[in-house]
Amino acid sequence: MTSATPVETATTDFWAGLQDFFHTPLGTVIFRVGSAVLIIIGAIVVAWLLRVAIRHIVHRIVNTVKKAQGVETTQALQVSPIATVRVVQRTRTLGSVLTNIANVVVGVIALLLVLHVLAPDVLASFAILSAAIGAGLGFGAQNVIGDILNGLLMVMEDQLGVGDVIEAGMVSLATDGVVEAVGIRTTQIRDVNGTLWYVRNGQILRVGNMSQGWSRVVVDVGVGYENDVDAVQDQLLKTAEGLAREPKWRPRIVEKPEVWGIQSVSPEMIVLRVAVKTRSTARDDVAHELNSRIFAAAREAGVTVPALSNPILTGFESIASVNGAHPPRTRPIPAAQPAPKPKRRVVRRKSSDAPPEVNPPEEEL
Repeated sequence: MTSATPVETATTDFWAGLQDFFHTPLGTVIFRVGSAVLIIIGAIVVAWLLRVAIRHIVHRIVNTVKKAQGVETTQALQVSPIATVRVVQRTRTLGSVLTNIANVVVGVIALLLVLHVLAPDVLASFAILSAAIGAGLGFGAQNVIGDILNGLLMVMEDQLGVGDVIEAGMVSLATDGVVEAVGIRTTQIRDVNGTLWYVRNGQILRVGNMSQGWSRVVVDVGVGYENDVDAVQDQLLKTAEGLAREPKWRPRIVEKPEVWGIQSVSPEMIVLRVAVKTRSTARDDVAHELNSRIFAAAREAGVTVPALSNPILTGFESIASVNGAHPPRTRPIPAAQPAPKPKRRVVRRKSSDAPPEVNPPEEEL
């Protein structure tokens, strides 16, 4: 049997002494604190790796969409197909939510491991207190659980996404604005005044999304009684169609513009309505340009326009024209004229006693 070398003996003595040190009270404290620190560092590293992986997946999907559409920035996707823009918005929203979920899961696991290292008896007694904690969560944290579940369902069902213009209907009021972030418990909405609203997901009862699919620009034009209504409608349609044919505005307009005819009559004016179906992101731009062109065309034609507005239709107003107004186009039916009365021919009697011959009247078929 060979004897141990001095190096092996020194190594064995070092580890034995280190093990004896960690069995002392001071060594036990140092071991537990060091283990907790390592767990925290490991949790930070894991959370960072998960965020990097999620960010990489999101960037990869977005870059794939941009390459498929031949654009360099996501702003150029506004003129791409609507479904393509929606893929980018939904991918970024899911990336934000998954990042929040990863942070929460890693944080909870790290907390439990740290508690197990620092106080092993806490987790053992946790099973006994689980019933009480469950009851407390059922009464005290049910709103938090509802917020989390509602937020996940809204994102999974694609009800909203980052960058969407929405109306979040809540119990007592509604918040309109652009979605800036979708968290695991709250959604951040910035309104037109710049105010950032933090809305609890559980309080959102309905979502009106104005960024999905298409939108519609409605222009109500008031004209005076001295104008020819039919001629004004033709001019309005011509102006709107001219805007839709221009290369700058053609990608932003989805369908052919329509004139919905007379909407109301007041003692001062007659209100005519023009409707243009646009992309959801281009509604305001098209509305401003269309208003300007209608006003300029009216002045050029000498038409009096006492009022011009862009109403927001609500309720049942024009609800049957959601997919567009398509009046019937038939040929005019001529009015039936009465058949002319047959002409009677007068025959003179002859001097003879023979009865006169009377020709029967000619009937016109």
